[in-house]
Amino acid sequence: MTEFSSIDAVQEGLARQDYVCGRALATVVFLSLRLGRPLFLEGEAGTGKTEIAKAIAAALGRRLIRLQCYEGLDAASAVYEWNFAEQMIAIRTAEAAGGADADMLKTELFTQDYLIERPLLQAMRPQDGGAPVLLIDEIDRTDEPFEAFLLEALSDFQVTIPELGTVKAPEPPIVILTSNRTREVHDALKRRCLYHWVDYPSFDREIEILQARAPEAAEALSREVVAFVQALRTEDLFKKPGVAETIDWAKCLLALDVIDLSPEVIADTLGAILKYQDDIARLQGSEAKRILDDARASLEPA
Repeated sequence: MTEFSSIDAVQEGLARQDYVCGRALATVVFLSLRLGRPLFLEGEAGTGKTEIAKAIAAALGRRLIRLQCYEGLDAASAVYEWNFAEQMIAIRTAEAAGGADADMLKTELFTQDYLIERPLLQAMRPQDGGAPVLLIDEIDRTDEPFEAFLLEALSDFQVTIPELGTVKAPEPPIVILTSNRTREVHDALKRRCLYHWVDYPSFDREIEILQARAPEAAEALSREVVAFVQALRTEDLFKKPGVAETIDWAKCLLALDVIDLSPEVIADTLGAILKYQDDIARLQGSEAKRILDDARASLEPA
């Protein structure tokens, strides 16, 4: 597939990759692809922002190139670097052979043979099957200077290597940026993108997601798992569990041959859904039973 012909086609294409996509998200994906605009996805961790980039790449048959952001990431690390180890070997070899010309050696050392391409440069190169999907993951972890550089790179879809010149993408990549909102991303970058807030799914939507990702789970167990996780998200936790944790927990329960939830099973498997000791400690004793009772009550017909 080269592109999605409609919003319904987006939903159907992503569903084939086991990604359950709501109408609003499918619409902004369709518009991003049709207009050639970067897509900025913001939301809590574990709500499926990274997964949608993977699903789009798989559905369209494109290469996925991922730039994982972190504090201190700079342009050089994101674009390219020189293979200094190979360059040093070349220098030593030339010296051993004798008569190494410094100017000639400099010219030979800074060529494609010694260039290590990082994600942004890779995304500017021609790709088999069409322009790649460039995932710039967790942009909120970087700092403002990198944002400013990224703004320029995404405006013209080109990067400059001083020793080799400017590399411009023959076809702009499909760009998806994600943020967990640990800090605000500058408005100038957001204005270049189409924006969508990826929220926790509704009960029915999360059931669909779980059935797609863990189809072997019985319906009764799936409903209990989702109801419990959704009840857990209403608690005062340091880190609320995302959809990724729902899926992980269901798979853990299946591995333990669990048929239905109990306070004991929950206590034994809390590490699959909660990642901070303070949150786990809050659910010790009667708390897990209280939340489980509330979850089960929500499943009863009105």
